[in-house]
Amino acid sequence: MDNNTKRVRRTSRPGSDSFGGDSGILNERVLVLVFESLKWDLHTLTAVAAVNRKLAAVAARLLWRELCLYRAPRMLATLTSGSIPSTAAPGGRIDGGWKALAKLMLFCCGYRGGGGGDGTGFPSPSNSPGHVAKASRFSKTSGRSFLAKKCRGDLLYVSDPCEHPAAEAGEDLGVYRGIFRGFMRSKTRAFLVKRGVRLEEKVRCPYCGARVWSMTAARLVPRSAARRLGSRDGGLEYFVCINGHLHGMCWLIPLSSSDEDRAEEEEDGESDGDDCEGKEENGSTSSSREDVMVK
Repeated sequence: MDNNTKRVRRTSRPGSDSFGGDSGILNERVLVLVFESLKWDLHTLTAVAAVNRKLAAVAARLLWRELCLYRAPRMLATLTSGSIPSTAAPGGRIDGGWKALAKLMLFCCGYRGGGGGDGTGFPSPSNSPGHVAKASRFSKTSGRSFLAKKCRGDLLYVSDPCEHPAAEAGEDLGVYRGIFRGFMRSKTRAFLVKRGVRLEEKVRCPYCGARVWSMTAARLVPRSAARRLGSRDGGLEYFVCINGHLHGMCWLIPLSSSDEDRAEEEEDGESDGDDCEGKEENGSTSSSREDVMVK
């Protein structure tokens, strides 16, 4: 092989003229543009990531991150300490990985019945499978209601509960999820570690597969959480994994018309600065919440 051939091969390495890295894809920017034209369709991205290892690696490093940024830009800016992920280094990281965050934003994990104190599930006689949520709303204001007083300096996003009928119990179950910013440095984690709260043996995070703490076992469930969810005291449970993902369940109390009016007034009175701006289906924005839309 002569020197000219070596020179050509060296200068035409895949990805050398873009942010393709070592994936073997000539120009990953083209792949990003394709998904932008598809409005970052979740099902298409999942199918592409399952084609082979190279595409799975590109999805894990780049595509899931871009999907999260497209769905919830201001929420992502807050979670990454004000740095928009696309302007950071290509190897930008988030606790638990971008795929887990995308799943948390777009997927309701459902619940398993048959629990009741053993940490294996919520005390309901039935199960409800997980599903892609048509629309999810995350709020820092709601997140503050889930923080004990000693942990109020933390930042936590929590979704509105997804209602699951539980006919046997005569009440609906609400399934909700959330994420901490910088959980490794949070007061909540420091308190759990200092108190020596054990990780659950039989429960795993439905989003990243990591081990979890029960906030009930840790006695870190404030009454404000039940009020925020529209549940009764002692009628909820939630877990936080070592990566800062939160998932939980609660019994939902049926609201009267006066209760609904009062709840709407309370939400209208919340500070817009506490929540993120969301994308609506028509491209307009909502100033008080971050709406994660899935079609």
